Amino acid sequence: MEQTVTKRPRRPEWRQNLFILWFGCFMAGMGFSLVLPFMSLYIDTLGKFSTLQLNFWSGLTYSSTYLVTAVISPWWGQLADQKGRKLMLLRASAGMAIVLAAMGLVSNVYELIALRALQGVFSGFISNANALIATSAPREKSGQALGTLTTGSVSGMMLGPLLGGTIAGSFGYRLTFFITGGLLATVFFLCLFFVHETFTPVEKAKQLPAKQIFHELKFPHVIIGMFITTMIIQAANNSISPILSLFVRQLMHYHGNVALVSGIIASLPGIATLFAAPQFGKLGDRIGTERILIVGLIFAMCVYIPQTFVRNVWQLGALRLLVGISDAALLPAVQTLLAKYSPHTVAGRIFSYNQSFQSMGQVVGPLLGSSISGAFGYGGVFLSTSILEFVNLIWVWRSTGPLRLARKQKK
Repeated sequence: MEQTVTKRPRRPEWRQNLFILWFGCFMAGMGFSLVLPFMSLYIDTLGKFSTLQLNFWSGLTYSSTYLVTAVISPWWGQLADQKGRKLMLLRASAGMAIVLAAMGLVSNVYELIALRALQGVFSGFISNANALIATSAPREKSGQALGTLTTGSVSGMMLGPLLGGTIAGSFGYRLTFFITGGLLATVFFLCLFFVHETFTPVEKAKQLPAKQIFHELKFPHVIIGMFITTMIIQAANNSISPILSLFVRQLMHYHGNVALVSGIIASLPGIATLFAAPQFGKLGDRIGTERILIVGLIFAMCVYIPQTFVRNVWQLGALRLLVGISDAALLPAVQTLLAKYSPHTVAGRIFSYNQSFQSMGQVVGPLLGSSISGAFGYGGVFLSTSILEFVNLIWVWRSTGPLRLARKQKK
């Protein structure tokens, strides 16, 4: 008597890509964030700077990557719609691997700024991963899928500062850049062999002009609103990034392993985001993603205000942990709204436009934080950030009005 062998159902391609790209985003997030907690301390070893000069060079070094990214992202997005998102993943991971490793060889701050700017040319890994998942996952699962994907980059960014601070504190800053390059080279090979994309190229002659894309959208004001929202979120989140280690050094009264403690403090928001983002994604699919975004902004505004008055690293660490909860509700929600209300044929450009605005925020935020810290101290940065979150709350409420109206009309 013959036995019937039941074959296990094959995992859908989008789920396989989600699994691989989660790990890819994890490695990319870790590789990128390894160097951030001690960037300003590294700059301090490249010359003799006053506090004001060090704040300025830290902000400029941090921002230069994103300034270039803001300019070049739309071109990469157009190419992604023509050639596919997988090619963009390979381009980004290989380019960043080489450039970041080279940062460990610089002899002055000018070379470091030039390489950070060149890094912006090879940006776009996470945005293209988002676009690939957004165009392949079922729309009813997009919130959960993008929320899960976000935990990859966030958990990598969470562990990166801790690992980077440990390596820098034990073996010096330069080795950390070489390790970062190696991690991103690993991401390149993962994407090359394990990511699959069913892609129908759009001929350049048949691509819609940018203006016509927005005319074709069902809710154009929502999409444009999310671009601005992304910029403000990133400006708020990154205002403290370039001077975080300097603030930690001040709170520790210039004693102890500042690089390690800075790494721990920088990694804390990711702990909360890692667990909260998928849950917010599921909840947003049920009750409306824009509601999650609004609540996240209110919470962020409330959490940033008390950071103005911290007096030790324990207080700062506890509040940065709460920042992670708000982060879990913000950018994943924006990505989900873009995925739900954009046609797949223009997803590459929509997500690249969003990355341009994201990069603008990452340019403005560090420069704003450096300027405010130089004039009013580090505490003033957190107060200005809470004001940014309040402005963003008003903007989101206005720009998502068409979604609330459409929901009311369905009832």
